[in-house]
Amino acid sequence: MNANKSILYVSYDGMTDSLGQSQVIPYLTVLSKNGYDIHILSAEKPEAYAKRKDFIGKLLSDNNIQWHPVPYTKKPPIVSTVKDVFRMKKEARRLHKQYNFSIIHCRSYISAFVGVYMKRKFGTKFIFDMRGFYADERVDGKLWNRSNPIYNAVYKYFKRKERLFFTQADHTISLTYAGRDIIHTFAGLENIPIEVIPCCADTELFDYHKIDTAKVEQQRKELGITENEFVVTYLGSIGTWYMAEEMMHFFKLLKASKPNAKFLFISRDNPQIIHSLCDKYDISHSDAIVHPADRENVPTMIAIGNVSLFFIKPVFSKKASSPTKLAELLGMGMPVICNGDVGDLDKFMHDTPFGLITTKFDEKSLKELVSQIDTLQNLEREYLRKISLDLFSLKIGAERYLKVYKGLEGEKPISNNFKQH
Repeated sequence: MNANKSILYVSYDGMTDSLGQSQVIPYLTVLSKNGYDIHILSAEKPEAYAKRKDFIGKLLSDNNIQWHPVPYTKKPPIVSTVKDVFRMKKEARRLHKQYNFSIIHCRSYISAFVGVYMKRKFGTKFIFDMRGFYADERVDGKLWNRSNPIYNAVYKYFKRKERLFFTQADHTISLTYAGRDIIHTFAGLENIPIEVIPCCADTELFDYHKIDTAKVEQQRKELGITENEFVVTYLGSIGTWYMAEEMMHFFKLLKASKPNAKFLFISRDNPQIIHSLCDKYDISHSDAIVHPADRENVPTMIAIGNVSLFFIKPVFSKKASSPTKLAELLGMGMPVICNGDVGDLDKFMHDTPFGLITTKFDEKSLKELVSQIDTLQNLEREYLRKISLDLFSLKIGAERYLKVYKGLEGEKPISNNFKQH
């Protein structure tokens, strides 16, 4: 490989946001150690940037990654995004004249506008790392109401652009096999190259072998959880896609068979969201604990639990979704209760069972889940961790990105030690 292959990674998600720290920087750190000169162009939210810029800047610099942040603007809607895209195109053009990028790697749809622009203007290779069906996610998440003429027009505009991104991309990245298969059913897109790279986890951080038991016990005491209580955990934000009400209904039914159960939400969301559901289901607020955690402390919080639960709305756009929390939980050897019809969860659960799965949320179906919960103790932690290592490790993700990069440069792809699906 020729030295100093320059890659520009464009992200409308900030590196100072938790998502950038968990789903961008770890991959790029590995890629930077494989002969690539990595540059990141990202839109940073002012508050997060002010708080974390020094930490992130040093982290990237220590890994020989150059960071070119631009400000993210939120208001007014649509107009602010157009202005941000213009600013990112201008910065990408300026950087290209200095570094002569061979590949523009674009995370999601907003960033893809920069990729298409750079390909047309400079002939750089363009990777469309789609992350999900963006316009459909906005509709399914009730963020865009198509009965509103403006949002309907915006939806149609992005669906047209989606097709442009697929056709212009030299390679597309899908988070799921289900998403890839859907794209290949679109007229004219049957044979476009798509690599499947699910949301991976830092299995060095999310490793139950490294847990400090004294730290776990201290955290238990701070949260008011005793050692003999059965703890269900939920990891991450609560709104939009996650079915908080159905999860609380499940917990209500669980309490009937396990009166000592507690529900721990490891989340930065407003506890009132959960406490209002407690009131609806006649659950004591002391039995549903909402507590935030910095990334480095999340494994300790997970370790308090006996099982982890998440229900995701089974809508079309979620076929392309890969929940990061799954990889992290399995890395911790934690059994999972979830629902099907989302991404590749059905496939993974069928091939390598890691817990319990349902496709229905009525009381009878939820009671059936509760009745099976004690069987999860038969799943050995090392077995669950191996699933995470085999399917969702950063090493697997980085290998697949390297395969795409080398393929675009006409090099022989690296041999892969992961199982093909």
